[in-house]
Amino acid sequence: MRKVTPYNPLDKQHLAESAANALLRQEPENLPPEPFEGAGIYAIYYLGDFDAYSPLAGTNRERLEAPIYVGKADPKGGRRGGDFDAPTGTALSDRLRKHSVSISQAQNLNLNDFRCRYLVLDDVWVRMAERMLISWYRPVWNVVVDGFGNNDPGGRRATQYRSPWDTLHPGRPWVDKLAVGTTTADDVREKIARHFAETPQ
Repeated sequence: MRKVTPYNPLDKQHLAESAANALLRQEPENLPPEPFEGAGIYAIYYLGDFDAYSPLAGTNRERLEAPIYVGKADPKGGRRGGDFDAPTGTALSDRLRKHSVSISQAQNLNLNDFRCRYLVLDDVWVRMAERMLISWYRPVWNVVVDGFGNNDPGGRRATQYRSPWDTLHPGRPWVDKLAVGTTTADDVREKIARHFAETPQ
């Protein structure tokens, strides 16, 4: 007799899917959104004319469903001592504002070409939902063009190289502190092209 596994709505994967789908039901907004309180998850979408992203942008102009990046923002300072009602601050809003600055500083991107969805979420579910979204969409800035979410490293780092994102999208002023690596913008473009060939948008 064939064994059938009962559906468990409280299974971790199903809970992560539920949170991820709740994000996708949110109305898209311009970057950055108005400030708000809370931690959670987000997706950023590109609709512009940067040639390397044309498959993704073409999809999003018809229907906003192919994120270029997804991420999370945990509560500032984290929860301590089992205090489940500790304030989360404006972690999610601040993260989206930081990303907006990075995009605005890039010489070949326009902030007006981006949209976002975000979901304020209890931090218990944040990491699982983010992983689920990345596994579903394999967003190009998550899995190919690393470095978008990087922070200013502080002092000059002669042995720390510029990220693929900063190589392809120069302009963030603090990147001048970092060494130029062997990866070129053309190398990054080739990786993007292979990604879109293997992961249709």
